[in-house]
Amino acid sequence: MSREHDLPEPPDRRLLLKGALGAGALTALPATAAHAASSPAAEGAPARYANPLVRNRADPHIRRHTDGFYYFTATSPEYDRIILRRSRTLRGLSTAAESVIWREHATGVMGAHIWAPEMHRIDGKWYIYFASAPAEDIWAIRMWVLENSHPDPFRGTWVERGQLKTAWETFSLDATTFTHRGSRYLAWAQHEPGMNNNTAVWLSRMADPLTLTGPQVRLTTPEYDWECVGFKVNEGPAVIKRNGRLFMTYSASATDFNYCMGLLTVDAHADLMDPANWSKSPTPVFTSNDTTKQYGPGHNSFTVAEDGRTDVLVYHARQYREIVGDPLNDPNRHTRVQRLGWKPDGTPDFGVPIADAPTPSSQKES
Repeated sequence: MSREHDLPEPPDRRLLLKGALGAGALTALPATAAHAASSPAAEGAPARYANPLVRNRADPHIRRHTDGFYYFTATSPEYDRIILRRSRTLRGLSTAAESVIWREHATGVMGAHIWAPEMHRIDGKWYIYFASAPAEDIWAIRMWVLENSHPDPFRGTWVERGQLKTAWETFSLDATTFTHRGSRYLAWAQHEPGMNNNTAVWLSRMADPLTLTGPQVRLTTPEYDWECVGFKVNEGPAVIKRNGRLFMTYSASATDFNYCMGLLTVDAHADLMDPANWSKSPTPVFTSNDTTKQYGPGHNSFTVAEDGRTDVLVYHARQYREIVGDPLNDPNRHTRVQRLGWKPDGTPDFGVPIADAPTPSSQKES
């Protein structure tokens, strides 16, 4: 029985950035002062992606599958559907055809606020985890699951497998799943009854792709000032395993320019279900930047470049600081990608969100 693989450890981290220079889909951009300051130090000449990668798509999730395609899904600003794109290169996702694989219900459950889909291949089937609310109670947001048994996720039938149940019937969203040392885990954001916050980040083992099992433990709750601007939020977890550790990013504060990313770290041999084994950065690791004019970066995922070694950070951000009205009604959170660096101590070097640059039409791919 096939499984989604454990989070991979590249064979030689010394080749991490050297290999990126040979990847044909990396876009070389002019070395302006803003760009030069926007990326972690690398061996050799820098190579960067052109952003935005996909406009008006927030909470982006990109996975590179064994069929050689990158699969992309994200939140649409209308909050009414789940979309899917694919391309053999990351850059090609910009112009790849977009398919609507599922739409919200007109009434009842899964009728509003279709948020933050993620697609995973598990045990020979495709699963999409997403958040939604009833059409008649649009803030009663919970986590839901779609399943497709066809090898090609653009074909077959996406079957509604129901709500992904947690210990409480409270506001919950942003499910992501990963395997480590033979066990499958779910990480997600949820409001805990009696807590003075909006959401904390939780972790549980999974009995199967639809069912949590055993204890559900809180890994982080908003406690620092930078996690509590506008709203007390920890959400959008994403996991990458490197250098003998697991790193879990999460997003914090309101979804305007205060939105930013924090970081949790745990030893790869430790018990992931013991919150004491996780350490939390006291400062954000990825924030708005006035020099590159990128605001509210967050809700990230991780993928790998075409060379199979170079780590890539996927996230959304806006091109301006000030927003009129509710930030959730502003459609201009664009999907962005950039190379993820690594510090000498083996921890991720996020740098700053890189400045926008146009993609020459002659370089478009699909």
